[in-house]
Formats: sequence, structure tokens, C-alpha cells
Amino acid sequence: MTKKFTFVALAMLAMCLTANADPIKIKGVYNNNRYDDHADHWYSTYIGWNSNLGKAIFVVENGIYAMLVDGNTVSTPEKEPAVVVSDFYSNGQFTNDAMALWANNFNLMYGNSGAVKAGDRIVTVTSRSGDEVEDSERFAVRKWNAETGDLLNSPSEYHAKSEWLESAGMCVNPKDNKVYGMFYLTDVRLPDEIINDPDFFGDSIDSGYAICTIDLDNMEVTPITPGLYYDNFVTFAINNDGRAFAMTAGSTAGYEGEDGKFYDINGNLTGAHVMEFDLATGLLINDLGATGYCSQAKRQSACFSKKNPNKMYWNGFVNSGMGYNNYGNWAPLPDNNWLNNGKYDTALYEVDLTTGETTRIAKINNRFTFSCMWVVEDDEPVGVDGDVNGDGYVNSADITALYNFLLNGDDSDIVNGDQDKDGNITSGDVTFVYSILMGI
Repeated sequence: MTKKFTFVALAMLAMCLTANADPIKIKGVYNNNRYDDHADHWYSTYIGWNSNLGKAIFVVENGIYAMLVDGNTVSTPEKEPAVVVSDFYSNGQFTNDAMALWANNFNLMYGNSGAVKAGDRIVTVTSRSGDEVEDSERFAVRKWNAETGDLLNSPSEYHAKSEWLESAGMCVNPKDNKVYGMFYLTDVRLPDEIINDPDFFGDSIDSGYAICTIDLDNMEVTPITPGLYYDNFVTFAINNDGRAFAMTAGSTAGYEGEDGKFYDINGNLTGAHVMEFDLATGLLINDLGATGYCSQAKRQSACFSKKNPNKMYWNGFVNSGMGYNNYGNWAPLPDNNWLNNGKYDTALYEVDLTTGETTRIAKINNRFTFSCMWVVEDDEPVGVDGDVNGDGYVNSADITALYNFLLNGDDSDIVNGDQDKDGNITSGDVTFVYSILMGI
């Protein structure tokens, strides 16, 4: 009877922890992908002319945003740090020039060609368009304090088109602290093993994606792979084990199943693919397969929590930009009606790398997309009481490890099971860990 009661209690504790798990906080650099009448529409508010600074001051949507993921709900992203006009402007007068300049600088935080958070700073890359922009100054690079949003380099840095700063995403590799990315290389001479192939026909200069490292101090991009990839990659992320993954844009080539995912005529999942790359060689080593969700070849982002290297969060679109028009034909949805037809609706997904299963957590209110995003971690030190599986954190995984051991004899996740120091692994250790988690 005692043993049965103990197992039931363990199950109830595990369920309780799952139900009361803390929400995950994800932050990101806002990227404007919303359209109005076939053009980017920037939302800004003119505050006034600041004579001391010699410039007009605007408050814009751009900035760093945070959202909470709690089960199958995602909160509406909110700017963090927030811009409060009354902090620098009141009764028709500027009261704090430094704050006014800080708020105005967010109009430069735009990573339409990529962005990355590396340590305590954020780097955004903006591709500038227009006939007046020379190729020698095609990319504008801005560097920011990741917590305060302060612009760290003024004036901005400008880099040539030939420097290959356009990327599908950049990320710090925790294993070597280098920044890697999926960069779009232009005007590249193909490797000799391709050009010397007797069956090769065509120009020896080409463009495509390649895994590279980047030095954020001088923005020098160094290719790793000798070749190029031609998929429309839309994200790039590295987990805590140093494994790198990129996602492709997926078309709507199939039918929608009852589960909301898309399948081809043979009943196989279609849509965006998840691909793994070897950072040492830059080569594709595994296609995890289609996610079943369709997306678009537009700026998106992905990230991992350090606590779970097998779960990737993906901020993507909910469709491929296609749909049925007024004539009943399958065609591109019109841009000038995107507010109603859902063309640019976005969502947060999670990808389970152990199974390849992708799940849509929820749509994101106001159609947010991010140039880069990251999970805000608690800074719990390694080796603290309650860390059963030795991952450096105390969470429901530690309860699960004890549960599996006590019920099934599975000790594969047990690093330090005797938490109460009585010489045995028992239900008392579960109670000990549970008390830590609940703050008892």
C-alpha cells in the first residue's frame, strides 16, 4: 500500500509541476514585415523638433520586445525597455534631451538583413535600398546594449555589398563563443571540384547561402563551406550542444489536414523543412523533414532555451502568402488587404528535434516578426541543490528523472539523485526537489 501511494504521489507531483511551470520569456528585435498598399508601412509618432539636438524626434514601433510563452498561449509582445514620452517631453517642451535621443534612435534598430544578440549587445544589419545608395555603403550596421537599448556606435558603420552581411540568421555557438550565420554570398567563384566536372555547364560565378563565422567587431565574414546552398533559408539557430539548424520557407503544395498541417498527395508532411548543419565543415548533415507548416521567404527567427537543447522556438508565418481569391482560384493573397486576409499573420512554433515534430503554440497578436530572438534565462548556478540530472538547473526534468528511476529503475538521467543526503534515492528526494521548486 505504501509503495503504491508513493508512486501515485510522485505522479501527482510531476503533474503539478507541469501545470505550474513558469512561463518562458522570449525577447527579440522587432522586424517590420507588415504591408500597406504594396509597401512597407512604418508606424511612427512625431513628437517635435528638438533644437538642442538639432533634429526631429519620433517614437517608433522598432525596439526590443518581450513575450511570455505559457503552455499554448503567447502574450502580446511588449516593448522592453518601454519608451514613455512623458519621460522626456511634457507641455510642448523637451525635458530630457538624452532620453529623447535614446527614444529616437530606435528608428535605426532595423535588422532587415539580419540581427544577433551576443552577450550584452545586439548587432543589427540593415540593407539600404535606392538609387542614391552606393554598393560601397549598402549595409548599415548598428550595435546596441541588449538591456537598455542604448545605441553604442554613432555614427553608424557602413559596409559594402561585397562584404556578404546579408544572412538568414546569426547565433552565438556556446561551445566556442564564436558567432556563426547562414549568410547569402554573392558573386562567388564556385569550387574547383564543381567547375572541373566535365558535366558542368554555366557560369563559374554564383550566389547562394553558406555557413560562415562573423567577427562582430569588424563585421568580417569568413565562409566555412566550400559550396553554396540554394534553398530559401529563413532562420538559423544553435543550441547549447553546439548543433546548428536552419529552416527553409515552405510553400503550400498540398492539402490541409484535420491537425492544421499540410500534406502532399501521398500523405506526407510538406511545408518548411528543418535542416542541421555541421559547424566545422559548414555542410548539411541532416534534413529532419517537413514541419507541416507553410511559411514565407521573409525575415523570421529561431532560438533555443539553454535548459532544453532539443526544443527550438520558431517565429514564422502561418501561411505561404497564398490563398483563394474572389474568383475561387488559388493565387497570391493581395497585399492591400493583408489586415483581413491573414497574409502576414505570424505564430510561435516549437520544433522537437528528437522527433522532428513541429507544433504551433499560438498565433502572435499584431503579427509580430523578429530579426532575432532569444530566451531569457534564469541565471541559476550549476551544482545547486535540486539539480538531479546535472544540467545546471532545477525544474520539472529533475522530478521526471527521479520518477523514472523510482518507477522503472531508469537511472540514465540521474547525476545526483540523493538530494536529501540520507544515502538512498527515495520519494524523500522528490519531496526535497519539489520544495525547492515551490519555494517552500
